[in-house]
Amino acid sequence: MPRDGKANAEAYLRMYRQMARIRAFEDKANQLYLNAQMPGLTHMYSGQEAVAVGICEALTDEDRITSTHRGHGHCLAKGAELKLMFCELLGKEEGYCRGKGGSMHIADQAHGNLGANAIVGGSAGIATGAALSAKRLGRNYVTVCFFGDGATAQGLWYEVMNMAALWKLPVIYACENNGYSEYTATEEVVAGSLTARAEAFGIEAHQVDGQDVLAVSKLATELVERCRRGEGPFFIELETYRYHGHHVGDINREYYRTKEEEARWKADRDPIANFGKWLRSEGVATEDELAVIDSEIRDEAAAAVEYALAAPYPDAVEVDMHVFKGVDHALPYMSGERA
Repeated sequence: MPRDGKANAEAYLRMYRQMARIRAFEDKANQLYLNAQMPGLTHMYSGQEAVAVGICEALTDEDRITSTHRGHGHCLAKGAELKLMFCELLGKEEGYCRGKGGSMHIADQAHGNLGANAIVGGSAGIATGAALSAKRLGRNYVTVCFFGDGATAQGLWYEVMNMAALWKLPVIYACENNGYSEYTATEEVVAGSLTARAEAFGIEAHQVDGQDVLAVSKLATELVERCRRGEGPFFIELETYRYHGHHVGDINREYYRTKEEEARWKADRDPIANFGKWLRSEGVATEDELAVIDSEIRDEAAAAVEYALAAPYPDAVEVDMHVFKGVDHALPYMSGERA
């Protein structure tokens, strides 16, 4: 997408709103955890919003994504609703998986989201399989596989990249390199470069600033279009940063990264703040207009939390529903016929 502010104002404001929505969702989810209102742990996406929004802006509902344990941003950028996301986190029956998947297993097939996966690198096979289905069935959808830098240590990732390269599949492997694999700096566990690993299979690889939503969107749009023409697969390494720890319980991070480092990223590289500055400089929106958007999004998130807190839990008779193949009950996100 060209950096012509006024010509693309609608798209840019939509992207800003989506990034703000993800940040607001994560702020509320973290507060729910701190208030002991949310069962289990969750992995915050705050700081990485430009990756999910920039890539998903290039996709249609028909296009697929697979997500990770740090997947709220991907889900929302692909079209998920705040209140249904909160219902899932809180184990309520109106959640995308009727409250049975929780934070790390949200799926929304109506918008092409094949699901988050708590297994590191676990969705690589699903994404590659979806791309193979598209090619075999003559469908023109593209699949994006989101994963973290830690997933590049998993053997499955190399197996499926080999297959995707051999069969020229319409899949984009989007590596969110946030600098840490759980509690270990990436440079301590990765030999060589991540892009070189993809290039070893003959896959065209790119690096992009994952904090710059315009750069991400421009590259993603180009690669998605090329995938549709049969030129895939592709690999993207997106440099980004997670503001929180590995999960919400990771509050003592000084032993593997410094507070100064965190403050530096938040002050200099925040994707929402920097995009807002650009929008103002290009005359797309004033400071007051962006403040109105921010306020609307905060109100939307607050209302979604209240809705989810008041929503009912699944009935105990559902304990074995949606668990075994062949059951007669369709999950709420299973709308539409998909390959």
